[in-house]
Amino acid sequence: MARWCYRHRSVVLLLWVGALLGLGFAGSAAGTNYADTFTLPNTDSTRAYDLMEKAFPERSGDTDTVVWKVDEGTVRDASVRSRIEPALQEIGRMEGVGEVAGPYAGQGAAQISGNGRIAYAQVTFTEQANGVPKALVQDVVDTARDAERAGLRVELGGQAITRIQEPPTGLAEMVGILAAAVVLFLAFGSVLSMLLPLVVAVAALGTGLMATSLLSHVTDVPEVAPLLGSLIGLGVGIDYALFIVTRHRRGVLRGMEPEESAVTALDTSGRAVLFAGGTVCIALAGMLVMNMRFLDGVVVATSLTVVLSVLAAVTLLPALLGLLGMRVLSRGQRRRLAAAGPEPEEASGLAARWSGYVQRRPRSVAAGALLVMTVLALPVLSLRLGATDQGNHQDSTTTRQAYDLLAEGFGPGFNGPLQVVVDGGTGGVGGTGGSTGAGGGSGGGVDALVSAIRSTEGVARVAAAPPARDITVIQVVPTTSPQSEETDRLIDRLRDDVIPASGTEAHVGGVTAVFKDFAAVTGDRLPYFVAAIITLGFLLLMVAFRSLVVPLTAALMNLVAAAASFGVLVAIFQWGWGTELLGVGKEGPITAFLPVIMLSLLFGLSMDYQVFLVSRMHEEWVHTKDNARAVRVGLAETGRVINCAALIMICVFSAFVLSGDMEGAMAGIGLAAAVALDAFILRTALVPAAMHLLGNANWWLPAAMDKRLPHLAVEPREEAAAGTSARVPALAVPARAGGSTVVHGFVRTPDGAPVEGAALTLLSEDGGRLDRVTSLADGSYIVSVPLPGRYLLAVTAGDRPSRTRRVLVAREPLVYDVELAEDELDPVN
Repeated sequence: MARWCYRHRSVVLLLWVGALLGLGFAGSAAGTNYADTFTLPNTDSTRAYDLMEKAFPERSGDTDTVVWKVDEGTVRDASVRSRIEPALQEIGRMEGVGEVAGPYAGQGAAQISGNGRIAYAQVTFTEQANGVPKALVQDVVDTARDAERAGLRVELGGQAITRIQEPPTGLAEMVGILAAAVVLFLAFGSVLSMLLPLVVAVAALGTGLMATSLLSHVTDVPEVAPLLGSLIGLGVGIDYALFIVTRHRRGVLRGMEPEESAVTALDTSGRAVLFAGGTVCIALAGMLVMNMRFLDGVVVATSLTVVLSVLAAVTLLPALLGLLGMRVLSRGQRRRLAAAGPEPEEASGLAARWSGYVQRRPRSVAAGALLVMTVLALPVLSLRLGATDQGNHQDSTTTRQAYDLLAEGFGPGFNGPLQVVVDGGTGGVGGTGGSTGAGGGSGGGVDALVSAIRSTEGVARVAAAPPARDITVIQVVPTTSPQSEETDRLIDRLRDDVIPASGTEAHVGGVTAVFKDFAAVTGDRLPYFVAAIITLGFLLLMVAFRSLVVPLTAALMNLVAAAASFGVLVAIFQWGWGTELLGVGKEGPITAFLPVIMLSLLFGLSMDYQVFLVSRMHEEWVHTKDNARAVRVGLAETGRVINCAALIMICVFSAFVLSGDMEGAMAGIGLAAAVALDAFILRTALVPAAMHLLGNANWWLPAAMDKRLPHLAVEPREEAAAGTSARVPALAVPARAGGSTVVHGFVRTPDGAPVEGAALTLLSEDGGRLDRVTSLADGSYIVSVPLPGRYLLAVTAGDRPSRTRRVLVAREPLVYDVELAEDELDPVN
């Protein structure tokens, strides 16, 4: 497939451009229909919401707030009313505004604070916040703010108001792409090579987002799904292309023709990309275990973007490589290649030196890495799930100012009132007299419940609205803020003690109660979710690497990475360490749904790095059966590219602090921390150190399991000819263009031990000797081949009988293993 895409690059490019333009046109014409289906079946807050919807179906629009405060006098002064009332009347006449309820009407006295200096009006739109045009919201804000004067301050709060404070759409993505471009240029030293991963990622992200917007018309996709799709799609899209481009450039620098290098890169790193993308999708699909409809759309959007990122990497990228040819290298690299010839096989540089250090001191490296991860994970012990609200916005925003004014004038609990919903149609044990239901909806039952709630610790105010359709809503304002642990305890007291003692059928709802229930449900189901994705990841890695220890190590490392990244998240967003520096607002609890989404993405990305690292180690292990060499070479050759990929991910994720969305900022910072810890500490220090300490046990798999497991090799499958124990792996060995090439491989005993001192002679088909070499201590050999063609390879080792095999060497050389197992080997191409 890679060769076809390389040779038919114009067709591939046209198909991708057509898909991007076609989906873009369809997405623009159809628009979006995102739906925040935030449902929690079988929870108390959901029952309360269902009853309120039954009683008040007409209250469907978003309600926002206009708040004003005077420095002197009261808000009842004529000089204040003469400025505020005309503004409220003008807002009420705007198309798209359903109702404006101010404090100066007959029923509005409660909307003025006790000291008379703060008041508010409620603006109810005809649509929910997502459906209210931004132009209308801006008109409301401008009209209200025009009423300000010296000594009179006006602020606005609410979901619709929040939308106009968001930075321009795509700002976070653009900053992430620019930062990634800088890292890629520093890594490659070539503008064209830098552009390759960016073009691939943008193509995948563009098609993914447009496809997600179209899917929103046929299934429930929450508004946060495209943001998370961008977050993960941009990161993996650049990374997947980076791994393939790096392998391709290495092949070209070592003397391969561009086409063969591209094909080899796709047949090695490309396979790892396919496998890594599959593990990310499986980790994302693990969110379905939570059984929350809100997350289903997130799974669809993020998985679709990952699939398209993989598809772009294995089809669009080889086409672009064909377009560039040798220009994938910088001018300086092309000049050096022409003057000095191909680079040597052995990796060199900082990564190789670090790999050697890890091999020499595995215990100290492992201990240091574990210490760092343990310290960073300690804050996770105080993790508290909840909800962010406008009180967490930055101080400079009008929504935060309005939130603080309401808390100042009406108490901290005013911003998150509870609704105790009494169902009069179910019957109960409540009071007597005067009403349709036998108790639950009776006036006496409701009055008794109101009285009991009023005397409950932590309650500031209680008011019961007139019943509608046999349902009564009791508004309860706590004495503490919505995010306070005291408010959580108040909800528990109402549900566990006050309501049951009253004998009334009632449920506690409201936004604060909903998020408390969501946090509880998340906490209950999280262990099953973690167990599901770790088990699936373990099984995949076991099949891929034919080992029990490698996937077990990966699972443990993933848990360590998760704990440390959540520790960083708690320290920043819950404890407030550096929130002002990062510009993300005020500290508070961690959003309840974030652990689920973050763990899915984290396990997926961690598995990516594990696959890229261990697949190269496994490739070397298969060829040498030398664990120390396999770990050292694997780390030396992939460490630099993993760190480069991690830097790109960190840039992309950190840029989402600019998204204007608190949850997006949390996810971005959390994932950036996770990737940094995973790449720079786990994959380049702790994992290789542990593998050095474990030795050959890394690759242990019971024989019975080995026979039953399907073969799902990340690296190219080594095919053996029928009736022979010789294997021909598709690992290319570079040759100078137009010059000689080589046959390269290893000599081993049947149990995989290297044979030192085996004599190998290369003969032409007519028997003429061309070259002779003795295998080294690790059994390796390199024999020169003057021209492509058919040759005989004769092998002699001690008192063993000679082995002769026929080899066909094409323009791209191959590696041959010779196992001294049979008296005669069949010819193998």
